[in-house]
Amino acid sequence: MTSLIRFTVLIESRLLRLAGIALTLMLAVLLCGPRMAHAAPAAVGSSAGKIAADLRDALAERGSSRHAWARDVAGERHVKALIVSNSNDPELTDLRAQVLAAGGSVYYRYLSVPALSVMIPASRIDEIARRADVQSISPNRAVTRTASALELATGAVDARSAIGTSAGLDGSGVGIAVLDSGIAWNHLNFRDADGRQSRVARAVDFERAGEITAAKLWRAGIDSSSALHASQGPLLERLIAADRSDGADRYGHGSHVAGVAAGRGAYQATDSTGVAPQAALYDVKVLDEAGTGELADVLAGIDWTIAHAREYNIRVLNLSLAADSTESALTDPLCRAVRSAVAAGITVVVAAGNYGKDANGAERYGTISSPGNEPSVITVGSANTHGTALRADDSVNFFSSRGPTRGASIDANGVRRIDNFLKPDLVAPGNQIVSVLASDRSGSNDGWSELPRSHPELAAPFGGAAQPRLQQLMNLSGTSISAPAVSGAVALMLQANPGLTPPLVKAILQYTAQPIAGANLLQQGAGLLNVEGAVRLSAALRTDLASAIRAGGIAAGAPLLAPGKALPAPVSVINGVAVPWSRIVVAGGNHVFSGSALFSQYQPIYDPQLLWAGRTALRLRIIRTSAGHASASKISAITSAPTGSQRFLTPGVVLVSPLAGDSSLRARTGVFVPTASLSGWLVSGSGVILSEGVILSEGVILSEGVILSEGVILSEGVILSEGVILSEGVILSEGVILSEGVILSEGVILSETGLLGER
Repeated sequence: MTSLIRFTVLIESRLLRLAGIALTLMLAVLLCGPRMAHAAPAAVGSSAGKIAADLRDALAERGSSRHAWARDVAGERHVKALIVSNSNDPELTDLRAQVLAAGGSVYYRYLSVPALSVMIPASRIDEIARRADVQSISPNRAVTRTASALELATGAVDARSAIGTSAGLDGSGVGIAVLDSGIAWNHLNFRDADGRQSRVARAVDFERAGEITAAKLWRAGIDSSSALHASQGPLLERLIAADRSDGADRYGHGSHVAGVAAGRGAYQATDSTGVAPQAALYDVKVLDEAGTGELADVLAGIDWTIAHAREYNIRVLNLSLAADSTESALTDPLCRAVRSAVAAGITVVVAAGNYGKDANGAERYGTISSPGNEPSVITVGSANTHGTALRADDSVNFFSSRGPTRGASIDANGVRRIDNFLKPDLVAPGNQIVSVLASDRSGSNDGWSELPRSHPELAAPFGGAAQPRLQQLMNLSGTSISAPAVSGAVALMLQANPGLTPPLVKAILQYTAQPIAGANLLQQGAGLLNVEGAVRLSAALRTDLASAIRAGGIAAGAPLLAPGKALPAPVSVINGVAVPWSRIVVAGGNHVFSGSALFSQYQPIYDPQLLWAGRTALRLRIIRTSAGHASASKISAITSAPTGSQRFLTPGVVLVSPLAGDSSLRARTGVFVPTASLSGWLVSGSGVILSEGVILSEGVILSEGVILSEGVILSEGVILSEGVILSEGVILSEGVILSEGVILSEGVILSETGLLGER
């Protein structure tokens, strides 16, 4: 078995148990540092705090390892790991040389973050970690896939005419990249409006790159990092090209996900149309026909998306994947990779995870998985529509992961700091969602992908094997199905207003979401996806914002509304029923804000290259190489550094956090206040209007976020077993969770003085 990091495909399906499927992905990291002409030898220092806890524990193991990323080679324990660097050398030349000298191999070097995917003797890990240019070392943890009525339930139908366009909104011109098991490009749901051309514009397969370069072998002395780097262009493209390949999705998960985001299914008796049915799709395949892959391939796929975003107008990246990780989002390799994608202008949508309940039915907080714990991405939980297009009866699915995030880091004083960021950001329909069933090129029943072939009951409600070729459908559920509904919504928003930035998209989605009755911030975030409201608010804002930010031509507090536009009323009409907006936006990881100033004035938090996460503030920088003219330039590196004095929010924004108060599960206060109650208080005029806004001064941002107290017990991150995983608990629909792998919980209790974000 190869060394792997387990990604969890957040799937839950009706009367389904996917036993024996372990989707493993060896994620390699992408962290970029600034350039320098030559690499200076790295000073030797302490390795304390640099080695991830699960890797450190594995180094002390005796006998056979229980981890897939650790193996004895020639009688010596080796591990596959991700080394994140802060070197000024973008080639990481000196670090690569030391890995080889230590008897290891270097498989990948990434664009989005300065990091290496390596195999190295376990006995040399401390030596590497002591280098001054090494920030962190993480194992290649195992990963698995996460796994119309939809248009009506999300408000997409009402959004078609929300801004008064004659043709309506359908995602035209916007590219959505789907990192998954592939897309069945020939299925009729992926054809364009006249049914002739597939909207899967490009397909690449990073499984091929790994096979060609022997990156999946436990073999020392290999350095394939230059050959696979995104800067190689034509060479890498030849290795990974998979356009119009037969059996493009032999597992079946990616096609279903892509169909939810952008399928066209109105021609069928069961309308399976997705949210943005005319968007262009980009198939970035990182899983094989068994649903297995390597983390290195996932991160390489993110690299590819960043490198081609401008060329193909890829504005949305969907990751219905989840990695087990106890690291802080600030250091987690996957979080840093998607953060770089956001900085490059790509809106990243990820699944929250399916760990909301344990096997005994008890609710579990603190179960958001990576990269859903990253503050810059849009993390989506799952809602149950109960089979109707009416929203009043919707609820949060029992399996949907709850916040806060529980990644932790060790500071310079040896103190363990827990992120405790508020997640998910919102929820979307994710229970028994109808979408594409992938088959072979001809769509034959003998060529079905593994998922429906092993579980034909998924297709049974739609005629099973009697369904016409290239038109087959199946049912799936889970947060991995909720995420692409939001990705499709983002495509509509960007069609309505191409000038939106990823953080502004996120703020709009939260502000316009509809709070589900009885659910709190950690269960549903701001509420249920409201496509109609999101599109209408998007269309009211200026369309040159992204370019103005890039040019440095906009100041905090500048008008954000488009000429002649006014802020729309904070209510939508969906299926003839009035739907109130939440008016809630989470910023800085654990602060809740509101007020019309969020959208009438430019807020610096909408700069995609500015990260505010708890007490940390970073400025990311995109470095491009000149290629004759700006539109043809390529990204050569993405760097990050602490910000100086920085305004985040302007005066007039409403601070909501004090309304919530200290968090008590028993009293339903703080983060346990029902989101609808919090929203109702805002409607009545409650909240603190900031007279100075929020300013970073001398390293202090805000003294308080939302506070947890009264002994709230949270899980210590999401840790999956290294054995067989039941597809993120491929679960009985609205029944009992069969399995979520092995999830460790240390029963850590946050003290009453613990700031959300501190321990």
